[in-house]
Amino acid sequence: MPDTPLPRDELRATVEARRELGPEYESALTEAFLDRIEATIAQRVKAEADSRLPDPHHSAWAEQQERKRGLGLALGSLGIAIPLTGAASFSAGLPGLAVVWTGIVAVNVAYALGRRRR
Repeated sequence: MPDTPLPRDELRATVEARRELGPEYESALTEAFLDRIEATIAQRVKAEADSRLPDPHHSAWAEQQERKRGLGLALGSLGIAIPLTGAASFSAGLPGLAVVWTGIVAVNVAYALGRRRR
């Protein structure tokens, strides 16, 4: 975070400028002072938030997220495979079963190949 003057120093400078410029500049000086205080607070909040959030480019964090996606796809594939297998084998027999499992395998292979490229 860049070094910023303390709010007390900023306030003193604003009050001194008001004395020199007169009351007709009071509103503009006050607004400028409040804008600087607001910017300082925003910088401090952002720095604090950045220090607490995980770095999305950090390899351990990225690997953990990738594992979660892989697990979700695997569980989702199994979850959908069970009812589709029953429905396909009941209504279309062996050819329907082959189509269902070809689709499930294709989705998982596509995911694995995409993951390798990254």
